[in-house]
Amino acid sequence: MSTKYIFVTGGVTSSLGKGILIASLAKLLQARGYSVTIQKLDPYINVDPGTLNPYEHGECYVTDDGAETDLDLGHYERFLNKPTSQANNVTTGRIYQSVINKERRGDYLGKTVQIIPHITDEIKRNIKLLGRKGKYDFVLTEIGGTVGDMESLPYIEAVRQLKWELGKSAMVIHLTLVPFLNASGELKTKPTQHSVKLLLENGVQPDILVLRTEHDLGEGIRKKVALFCNVEEKSVVQSIDVPTIYEVPLKMKDEELDVTVLNKFGMIPGKEPNLEAWTSFLKKHKNPKQTINICLVGKYVELADAYKSITESFVHAGAVNECKVNLDYVHSEDITNLNVSNLLGKYDGILVAPGFGHRGIKGKIEAARYARENNVPFLGICLGMQIAVIEFARNVLRFEGADSTEMNEVTKYPVIDLMEEQKGITNMGGTMRLGAFACKVKKGTKLYDAYKKETISERHRHRYEFNDKYLKEFEENGMIAVGQNPETNLVEAVEIANHKWFVGVQYHPEYRSTVLKPSPLFVGFVKACLSK
Repeated sequence: MSTKYIFVTGGVTSSLGKGILIASLAKLLQARGYSVTIQKLDPYINVDPGTLNPYEHGECYVTDDGAETDLDLGHYERFLNKPTSQANNVTTGRIYQSVINKERRGDYLGKTVQIIPHITDEIKRNIKLLGRKGKYDFVLTEIGGTVGDMESLPYIEAVRQLKWELGKSAMVIHLTLVPFLNASGELKTKPTQHSVKLLLENGVQPDILVLRTEHDLGEGIRKKVALFCNVEEKSVVQSIDVPTIYEVPLKMKDEELDVTVLNKFGMIPGKEPNLEAWTSFLKKHKNPKQTINICLVGKYVELADAYKSITESFVHAGAVNECKVNLDYVHSEDITNLNVSNLLGKYDGILVAPGFGHRGIKGKIEAARYARENNVPFLGICLGMQIAVIEFARNVLRFEGADSTEMNEVTKYPVIDLMEEQKGITNMGGTMRLGAFACKVKKGTKLYDAYKKETISERHRHRYEFNDKYLKEFEENGMIAVGQNPETNLVEAVEIANHKWFVGVQYHPEYRSTVLKPSPLFVGFVKACLSK
């Protein structure tokens, strides 16, 4: 069959959960046997989120092919258990960059370059890229932002054109909010009506409306919305708040969203979606046999989205171990050598999070020292591994002032140093060591116990690395290199041999963790915390 295109737009307010909705619908279609992929169109002018502060846009997610992308791609992978790529995330910055490059080459043959048709044509080209080879039955596209935003207008126009060009092979789902006013005790549909009106003014009639709500809508509300927004009553879908995002696919199944979509495409729904593994995960997640408390030490703890993939990895690993992981966030700037035991003493495990820059480094070093000296299970990710190395150098090897050259360029002991291939690079965007790389794992180690194989592949995002000039001193004193890149010998993982469970990894295991394939390292870490 020809590829079908589904566009999801949002109205009324941001953060309604378009990413979760589109991932849930994709999951249901996948569970029916269709091949599915999801892409995100972001209206901001940054070429990618790689140079954005996490406070601005949450976590920067990295794909196998080295693309720095929106965090929603993490949701797509966690739900579908399929890798995404550079083609799955498009920004206004990339669109304009491509069009301007073509103009400079003379590709437009002297024509005046305009929003319509040149920018919209480039948007459409990127949307259809994933479906061009017939690899997917469905391409689902999330339009970032909210209808009515100035920066979203070219995307909405591109969707209007595609609906006309693709005919019955394209549809639009619009997600809006139906707020509940406590003062009057009523659910209000007017925001949804206005949101759909804005879409209509731009020439786009939604085929399905999904209404986000805290209270059950009832038949009357659905009929009213259907009447005022020109959709069938069965095409008005309720999305009520649930305790975990992983319940949303089941709620959408109850609402028969996937059936409505297939019917509108003229397709026979056929057999019920196979969600056996998904419901098994949910059962374990909702009925834990034990509880553990883990502390995440970081400098962006005010915003949980800054560590979204780590948070979700603990959900996946907790279900495997049939336990609930209570994850607390502790700001690294609040930790000192005087209060570290009071702040961290109650936890079953400590994770030092990734990040960049010198802010909060002292607190992270104290957290690593506390975990090492008190035999508390420890996991350091990226900068977290580098912190563990610096702490060990200072307090075990007695390398006074040992540091990373990221923090101190003139340190006497640069135990973490800029990678050779990074020297001379001045541009910041997309220039780090990015994407999936192989790692050879040493047998008889905690790392091997977790992965159960000698060669693994994990995703990276860093400029600095372990300085192997000092590797001999580290290994003679108990910190062992247990994972190395087979081509460059870059140290990818370290652990302390005589510690209960102390592992630092240069890569990001959280990027590979999904509901159906949890990260082995997180599973091992949670298991170690349970035995404490």
